[in-house]
Amino acid sequence: MVARWTGLPLLAAVVALAAACVNPNTEGGPTAQPSPKAQNRIAFFGFAKANSFTAATYAGVEEHAKSRGATAEFFDPNFDAQAQVRQIQDAVTSKRFDVFVIQANDGAAVVPAVRSAVQAGIAVVVQFTPLGTRYDTAEPQVEGTITLIDVPTANGAALAELAVRACASKKLDPCEIAYLEGLKALPLDNARTDAAVGALKKAGMKIVAQVEGGYTQDSGRKAMQDVLQRAPGVDVVIGSSQAIAGAEAVAKGKPILYVANGGSRQTVTAVQEGRWFAAYYLPVRTLGARAAELGLDKAQGRQVRPGNLMTDVTPGKHLGTKEVLAGVTGEYDE
Repeated sequence: MVARWTGLPLLAAVVALAAACVNPNTEGGPTAQPSPKAQNRIAFFGFAKANSFTAATYAGVEEHAKSRGATAEFFDPNFDAQAQVRQIQDAVTSKRFDVFVIQANDGAAVVPAVRSAVQAGIAVVVQFTPLGTRYDTAEPQVEGTITLIDVPTANGAALAELAVRACASKKLDPCEIAYLEGLKALPLDNARTDAAVGALKKAGMKIVAQVEGGYTQDSGRKAMQDVLQRAPGVDVVIGSSQAIAGAEAVAKGKPILYVANGGSRQTVTAVQEGRWFAAYYLPVRTLGARAAELGLDKAQGRQVRPGNLMTDVTPGKHLGTKEVLAGVTGEYDE
């Protein structure tokens, strides 16, 4: 989704329920007030400031922070994993922050820095991508952290489910499916791809092409040209929302059913207009607010569930067919 990290996402994706889930300070005596330290300072380590998905997430973080008298600061590594590690380390050393919200460019590389943050008493929220080497669980992989993530293998299985629904909607048998995977160099994308392809095969679907689609319209166009050479009669194409936009431009006029991984305003509109069959939708801005809420709650001594799924914030909306997305506008622009 992912609107990955370049229309989003590196590639993912959005979105106001969590903003309403504010835990106001309880009225009463001094025990109901924040501690002298305030515990109201959030450091946000996003994929990249220029990325629309990340920008929407931070907008949610900042909105919720302000609603509770807190502050938020954006640290921009510009998709550089090592730069992000250094930023986290420096922020721990500075002792300026009570909460970290982290979108890890490399979930394994940041682990030592995150452990240092936890040891320093900072409330760490792992947001969107897993932190660690497992891509099949929402449970924290670093003790003491809180997660609010989209499990990559579950995401892949959901994309496959939407593709199977697309085939059934046209009673296509056999149904030819092309999968535009994200970036083959990324373990996270490989886990998503394996889950999607495995689910499609289990459902008896015919996969006629599996190529790298990436997270830009240009990469999507190139991938679709390859697909059409291999399988000119392809029925369903799955890929990131950016790649699908490029694929649609190449295959203009062909009766192809598109399944997009991402929930931008443009993606939601394409589904609502019937140009695309469905999208894996996440309310990105809302999820940014939810991450800030979890972090501030923990920093202020409230009980917080350690493992949290993004899809639980708006149950069922992630399987975004036209009917499901009725009335939804999306929370970021590609």
